[in-house]
Amino acid sequence: MFKIDKVSNRISPIESKSFAELGFRERDHLQEWLANQPDAFGEDLLIIQKEFAGFEDTRERLDLLALDKDGNLVIIENKLDDSGRDVTWQALKYASYCSSLNKKQILKIYQDYLDRHLIGEFVASESLCEFLEVLDLDEVVLNSGNTQRLILVAANYRKEVTSTALWLLSHGIQVQCFKVTPYAMNLDNVSSKDLFLNVEQIVPPLEVEELMISMSEKNNEEKSTRKEIKNRHIVRSQFWAQALPEIKKSNFNFFDNQSITNNARIRGKAYHAGVYYGVTFLQKQIRIEIILKHSNEEVNKKLFDALITQKDTIEDVYGSLLEWHRKDGQKASRIQDNYDFDGLDKDKWSEVIQLIIVKLELFERAVAPCFDKLKISV
Repeated sequence: MFKIDKVSNRISPIESKSFAELGFRERDHLQEWLANQPDAFGEDLLIIQKEFAGFEDTRERLDLLALDKDGNLVIIENKLDDSGRDVTWQALKYASYCSSLNKKQILKIYQDYLDRHLIGEFVASESLCEFLEVLDLDEVVLNSGNTQRLILVAANYRKEVTSTALWLLSHGIQVQCFKVTPYAMNLDNVSSKDLFLNVEQIVPPLEVEELMISMSEKNNEEKSTRKEIKNRHIVRSQFWAQALPEIKKSNFNFFDNQSITNNARIRGKAYHAGVYYGVTFLQKQIRIEIILKHSNEEVNKKLFDALITQKDTIEDVYGSLLEWHRKDGQKASRIQDNYDFDGLDKDKWSEVIQLIIVKLELFERAVAPCFDKLKISV
């Protein structure tokens, strides 16, 4: 591998090195790099724990535990310059230990990780919803069946490891092997600017991975999950079919262009670009909200900060306290009011719909004067 110098029109060699030569260690370096940059694996992964040791009757620790976008647990085992011959057996043991973890346990594991390793106040359930792009964790199944995935990381792989990985793939176990290679140049004066890391998937080959994964997912998909999601979509469609005509007959006209949907949330554009009214229908809750979701995160935060200066006035007009979620580090912000109810109890729907209408009109009466005063360019 060579570095191109456009100015001199020359190339300079970049030499592959071992981690040991460069003084890097597995836990202090490789593990930290991957924990803080999990997209090095070519996909969105959410690290939920490091050095996880929550296994009964054993002191073993897995290096990194993650979730993928489908809610599957991902066991990540790192080795430095040599994979060793037993890494696949080690990873399989960890996968078997993790296979029994339920949603409540996963949330606790992730909350422990957030509390220990990240600065600030983070709520595991909210961060997980953001990652999975859902409104309610009841919407998803975490760690379903035998869908646990294995990712092995090493600079060099023994033949027995890659052979075992390929055999596991042929039997529906999702396993990937990544080769990590450190590179250096200007070896007489090596600094952090002279070091590079290449992360390359070698098993399965990328050109066949998509086909293999899609076949495995199809074969392992749970019928009960499909039925549950289908039923929720039906219930939502029925609720909005009853609610929307009533809302549109009211004095609140921001949902006039909204059609019946099977989504959990309906929303209508209001005031500034990127500002919406929303109503979210969840299994155990109704949420009425103002959503600040401009493409520019800075605009969202400015709007939120301007509104929260009028918090007391807004809540006085609204008639009760609201929840104010600035969501630092996330693009959108939200102001909301929640009402607990059983979404499957259709006898309560008429009552809840009237409550929604009253609260939307109060929300509009409370915030409209504030928006009229805002001078924020969007």
